[in-house]
Formats: sequence, C-alpha cells, structure tokens
Amino acid sequence: MQKTRLDTARIRAARRTIDPVFLDTPLYRCEALEPVLGCAVSLKLETANPVRSFKARGTEVVASRLAESGSRAVVCASAGNLGQALAWSGRGRGLDVTVVASRFATVAKLDRIRALGARLELVDGDHEVARERATVIARREGIRLVEDSLDIETCEGAGTIGLELADSAPSFDAVLVALGGGALATGVGHVLKALTPGVEMICVQPLGAPALTYSWLQRRVVNTDSADTIADGVAGRCPIPAVLDDLLQVADDAVLVREASIIAGMRTLLDHAGLVVEPSAALGVAAVLEDRDRFAGRHVATIVCGSNVDMGAYHRWVGAGHPPEGL
Repeated sequence: MQKTRLDTARIRAARRTIDPVFLDTPLYRCEALEPVLGCAVSLKLETANPVRSFKARGTEVVASRLAESGSRAVVCASAGNLGQALAWSGRGRGLDVTVVASRFATVAKLDRIRALGARLELVDGDHEVARERATVIARREGIRLVEDSLDIETCEGAGTIGLELADSAPSFDAVLVALGGGALATGVGHVLKALTPGVEMICVQPLGAPALTYSWLQRRVVNTDSADTIADGVAGRCPIPAVLDDLLQVADDAVLVREASIIAGMRTLLDHAGLVVEPSAALGVAAVLEDRDRFAGRHVATIVCGSNVDMGAYHRWVGAGHPPEGL
C-alpha cells in the first residue's frame, strides 16, 4: 500500500487512549438477514455505546491529546454525531466544547449535544456553512478546531474498528462502509488493506450526496452545490483533498444508493435484526439490496455506524408501504 496520512502503529496506540466503553463493539453474523439479502452478513454495531455512534473513537483521541497539552476549549462543526461525541469526550477531560450545527439538523442529536454540556450554536444553511462558522470561532477565540476526517485523530480513532474487524476478516469477502467526510472509510480501509488485503473495501454513499464518491471516481476533488438525502450524517458537499488522497489508496469501490434503498435498508434492519438505525447506518444494507447479484454467495460485513435518529421521521420512513422486492 502506498503512503497515506494514517499509521497502523498509531491506530493500535489509539486503543490505549479510547475509553473501553467504545471498544470491542458487538460483531456477529446475522443469519436472519441472509434470506433477504442473498448473502452471508455480519454486523459491526457501533451503536452500543454512550453516544450511539462510532464518532467517539476519534474524539477520545482528540480530547485526550488536548487535555495533555493543557488546552481548555475546543470547537467543531457537526451534523450531530461528532458533536455528541466531542461533548462526551470533552466533558470527561474538563474541556469547554462548542458545537456548530445547522438549525435543520436532527433535533434528537441537537438535544443530546446540549444534554452533554456543550455550547451549541445553530446556523442557517447546511453542514458546510457550519464548518465555516466553526472556523471563525476557532480563529476568534484562539482554540482548537476539530475537523472531522481532516484531523488525523478522527480517522485513526475510527481505524480501531478496522483492527477489530481484522481479527475476523479472513471470513469476510467484503466490508461495506458508509462514506461521508471519509474518516470511517479511510480509517477502517487503512487497517484492512494493511492487515487483510484480500478483503474488498467498498464505500457507500447516498445518490443525493455524492461528492466524495464522484471525487474518488474522478481522482480529483468534486464539489457539489447541494446535498439532498435523509442520511444527514454523510451529507457533505465539499470533500477534503487530503482525505481523498487517503481514500484513493484504500477503497476498492465506491457506490451510490437511492433514497428508497436507504429506507428499505433501515426497514430490513428493523424487521430482521431488531435494530433501529439512522439512515447512514443502513447504507451497507442498501448497497446489497440494490445489487444482490454482486454479493450473492459472499460473506459481507457492514458497520452499523449510528442510531441517533428522530423517531418521528423514522416512523414515517419505515412505516411507509414496503417497496417491491428488489426495489
């Protein structure tokens, strides 16, 4: 594998920094899904922790290093999950945490950020507008700006999931990873390519928010003017060049899935695995639903990356009439 910003030794070291409550999350073969998807499926549950997403693996590393350096304040932009994770990690280390988010973000995520003690600033516009505002705050107040996926700690913290998958990876043919800003995909992908290069690493992104997938396909940064998807956790428009460089070294494929498939994936995980997940966490299942022939007879693993979802919206989505088999 060519040189990337990530380092496997640092990822191993990150496990010693991360609170054990976020480590060694459940990984199991879910046989109930297999008749529906037509392949063997293992689920990696990154929802069984205090912030119900994988993001705290990265914020634990960030907050630990900030506390060691004597920093007392930090700011980030977030669609919701990073903000919750940074609030949780910062609270335990005496950091003042500010989170900037769109006022249109999922209410349940915003409420939880406040409950964890962070200061929440809302902006009109989407996540990219929130990123701009967080940058202004960091410069004005002279504090650390945590940028998901750009800050290597967020990628290498997520990479600890790859270490746990690699322990079982000889039984996997492919791993399906949600693609948003790229921290999860680059972190997990780096470890899998280093330790289990025979496993196919497939990134999955919504058709309504395709910027990083387009960038991967064209091998250059492609920005989009808008993002239109229920999968708010991966709805970025402006990929980070350094993240794309890392992704190009570790991803074997990047695919786009329709909104109907995401909803069908959420419903499938509820009906056959008993899991309530946010849309981003259903992207892997959505990819299988859209291309059963590709995965037929194979053993795939997918990372269930978050379960912070507005329950009113969730019931509207999964309670709708079932789509025809095969979408």
